[in-house]
Amino acid sequence: MKSNRFKFLILLGGLITLIFVLSSCMSVPSVTSYSVSGQVTYNGIGLGGVTISFSDGLPSVTTNSQGYWSQGGLTGSVTVTPSLSGYTFTPSSITVTGPSNNVNFFASAPNTIYVTNVKDNTVSVINGQTNNVVATIPVGNEPYEIGINPTTNMIYVVNYDDNTVSVINGQTNNVVATIPVGNEPYGIGINPTTNMIYVANSQDNTVSVINGQTNNVVQTISVGTEPYGIGINPTTDMIYVANYDDNTVSVINGQINSVVSTIPVGTGPVGIGINSTTNMIYVANFDDNTVSVINGQINSVVSTIPVGSYPVGIGINSTTNMIYVANLGNNTVSVINGQTNNVTAIISVGTGSVGIGINPTTNMIYVANVIDNTVSVINGQTNTVVATIPVGNEPWAVGVLY
Repeated sequence: MKSNRFKFLILLGGLITLIFVLSSCMSVPSVTSYSVSGQVTYNGIGLGGVTISFSDGLPSVTTNSQGYWSQGGLTGSVTVTPSLSGYTFTPSSITVTGPSNNVNFFASAPNTIYVTNVKDNTVSVINGQTNNVVATIPVGNEPYEIGINPTTNMIYVVNYDDNTVSVINGQTNNVVATIPVGNEPYGIGINPTTNMIYVANSQDNTVSVINGQTNNVVQTISVGTEPYGIGINPTTDMIYVANYDDNTVSVINGQINSVVSTIPVGTGPVGIGINSTTNMIYVANFDDNTVSVINGQINSVVSTIPVGSYPVGIGINSTTNMIYVANLGNNTVSVINGQTNNVTAIISVGTGSVGIGINPTTNMIYVANVIDNTVSVINGQTNTVVATIPVGNEPWAVGVLY
């Protein structure tokens, strides 16, 4: 028995020695870590305070005042995700597998307001959370109306004096295209479902149809005399054009791009707003101080509402079914209840109120005041002005991305 135990101990000792030798000869691969860095920008400017998170459990970091960030100690495949309340990011996250200094994100704020400044040839960009102008974008000569496609995040500005439309990328706030259209273009409407843009050419008596994918004019449609305002119902794909000089509204079928009806309205129609939920169309008649209400099912005026002096712009909150009319002549906004077609409030704003934009999510109304170079912000719950924002020279139209 002793000899067998002795042999066992010898064998065990030899096995341990062999394992030790083999383990000494084998190299254990080390885990290599790496570092990544990048920048987050908003309207082309670095955005501070953005939280950058990592999927491998590393602690998050925050961008500095110029939007830059960095993190080391990453291993393997890691997903990097930015976040900041009130902003969305493109891309929403990035997966990295090795060192990189170009892990960059574009931030956008859904509550962004764009205002055309006619005499500056610019567009002011307002952050709706802070009510501060965060960017100023040069466009063409005498920019009047503005339209936004929230699906593509593209902004379209009509330049009256040089017969063009400037196309702004909402991520970078840079003009990415300039499209020639008709003579003295003024109004614009966008169907985000079809990505088609309609521009009223006031001296050609036409509407230019732009394909939003190619930024080319694909058709020109004859309408009434001196067309100004355009409104679109994306649900029905019907386009409504206010013809100032012949007191009518031309109705275009967007599927065939042809005029299918002409509706008599008040005197000097200029602005149009549409509630796509109720299919009611509201037309501001500049020369007789009224709003014509058209039923989109029958293409007939069903009501005429007296408002303030020289009404121009119309904005509609489809959620609350309230209609807001900017009255240039007496510096007010008339508030119409869409159920009763009665004016329920009159709000004093800045001097020369012309354009209106609405964020139905926040129930805030933005009014461009052309004479005092400001935008009045109205709280739709209280019908009171809660902020006044200085912008460029002769602000005219307001577009809201929400």
